[in-house]
Amino acid sequence: MFGLTVRDHMMVAHSFRGEVFGPAQALHGATFVVDATFRGETLDADGILVDIGRATEVLKQVVGELSYRNLDEVPAFAGTNTTTEVLARHVADRLAELVAAGAVGPADHLSGLVVTLHESHVAWASYERAL
Repeated sequence: MFGLTVRDHMMVAHSFRGEVFGPAQALHGATFVVDATFRGETLDADGILVDIGRATEVLKQVVGELSYRNLDEVPAFAGTNTTTEVLARHVADRLAELVAAGAVGPADHLSGLVVTLHESHVAWASYERAL
């Protein structure tokens, strides 16, 4: 299995509902390092899994949709705690939509995608999905 990872970051504001979140129930900021790993069993005719430049631009687009926003006000997250896990799934699903639309070029050899959001140097969450 081949994998190609590109990285970006996003800064957001959000709050959580539920006692388990303690002081994070209040509006607060978060910065995430975002890794997107494209996976596949084979390479294309040029010997690449996915073009790094295109993958970087697509990730930048998806991250840009969330950056510098209060996620409590984003309709896609209405009624949802925007935990690191939830955000990882959202980014992965948006990337999958763009891959299917041809944003990274031909992708019939891609089989999956893993998105990891790093909250810090000691904590992160990932979401893996098929393409």
